[in-house]
Amino acid sequence: MTTLLVSHPSCAFHDTGPHHPECPDRVRVIMESLGAVNFAGLRRQRAPFIEREAILRVHPVRYIDAIEAACPASGRVYLDPDTVMSEKSYEAIARSAGGAAAAVDAVMAGDADNAFVAMRPPGHHAGMASPMGFCFFNNAAIAARHAKAAYGAERVAIFDFDVHHGNGTQEIFWFDPSVLYASTHQMPLYPGTGGRDEKGEHGNIVNVPLAAGDDGSRFRTAVATQILPRMSDFRPDLIIISAGFDGHMDDPLGGLRLTESDFAWATEKAMEIAAKFAKGRVVSVLEGGYGLRGLSCSAAAHVSALTGA
Repeated sequence: MTTLLVSHPSCAFHDTGPHHPECPDRVRVIMESLGAVNFAGLRRQRAPFIEREAILRVHPVRYIDAIEAACPASGRVYLDPDTVMSEKSYEAIARSAGGAAAAVDAVMAGDADNAFVAMRPPGHHAGMASPMGFCFFNNAAIAARHAKAAYGAERVAIFDFDVHHGNGTQEIFWFDPSVLYASTHQMPLYPGTGGRDEKGEHGNIVNVPLAAGDDGSRFRTAVATQILPRMSDFRPDLIIISAGFDGHMDDPLGGLRLTESDFAWATEKAMEIAAKFAKGRVVSVLEGGYGLRGLSCSAAAHVSALTGA
């Protein structure tokens, strides 16, 4: 099993300010954990700057221009109470999306079996024309549309296990039957979307909310009984994982009680479906995860599962 790890040092220069949970240390601790000897077999690649054409498949030109223009010459600017840019943020934003597209390139071309994109900022709260919840461009959505446009993928499944619902991804694909968006998340919790009755125009949205305090057993039951069957029925050509690790029991922003073994299990189950329908092709993009110890351990377990170890 060949697993590609995509990252870039520009992640560290997206300065969100002191005490902000979406901080440079998030990628630092992940890369440190993936530097262990048992990950020596990973293929590693620097995330490229995203091509504008790839962003335009998801976000309108005025929005792209507005995000680029919002980057301050110095200091920081807040696009909403949670979403902040500094002078070097745009490169990190563009390379985060570019890393997702590059991972699709590698997996769809057969250069890697699967990939993990360890980049920040995350993306799943970003709508077609709205930054939100630490997110600017929707990396998972860009990856999905890139797979369709560049490689002819007919059906792409996005499996989102972040503790927060990916409202932006849901919005983008609400009317698109070629993309299945399936999410487990805590409710009630930010951003307040993700009810079971939110199913998309073509029934291609699957929301399975969990309650604060739910543990790995409840998470696994929800995934096994409601998400995996829908993904199998969809028969995807590619699976994209919105890999948020803030459902970990140590995370300060969530209330679930998952452990790293739960994320590894979910990854393995997604890989089983990919092996059956998608030639094993899985692209995982980092979303949330704000308790550094839990994030580090969970990302390592996730990537270990991707490698088949």
